[in-house]
Amino acid sequence: MQRGRRIALLGLGAAAVGAPALWWAARPAALQLPAFDSIPSALRTLAALKTQPARSTGTWDLAHVLHHAAQSVEFSMQGFPVLKPAWFRATVGPLASTVFSARGRMNHDLAEPIPGAPDIAPGQPLPAAVDRAIAALQAFEQYRGVLSPHFAYGDLDKPDYTRAHLMHFANHWQEVVDGIL
Repeated sequence: MQRGRRIALLGLGAAAVGAPALWWAARPAALQLPAFDSIPSALRTLAALKTQPARSTGTWDLAHVLHHAAQSVEFSMQGFPVLKPAWFRATVGPLASTVFSARGRMNHDLAEPIPGAPDIAPGQPLPAAVDRAIAALQAFEQYRGVLSPHFAYGDLDKPDYTRAHLMHFANHWQEVVDGIL
């Protein structure tokens, strides 16, 4: 058998074996934090902050965290101020999104602002931040327009954006104490 043909057959065989494994690994897993496993759950969790205040143990106070998460939701409908390069949004970004979705949770730098987003002043009142986060999720749930590309993940459809937003809230919620879980 010619060397080139043998290599092609081996490659085809590896693809035939590897593709189902890759597909299986990339299937979305259940979201890991029940407080943020759906938009209704997230809305209940956020609304509870009005009667059961909590705090963040991270770099940002809880109001800052909620304004940041609301920005991300709002930008998915309005457009992100700054996008990663096209090559990133076509390669690394979608891969990260797929891995996060397959795990049912994301992890990212919890003190990194969204590129180009307006600064969020520290020490803002928690009730206003809760209201903004709730309003952003409600607006997203009702939104029927074209979604803007995510600054890192690129183009996402509504279900993928929903998962991304919920995983984003849940990732930040890891630093929340005295809250409901």
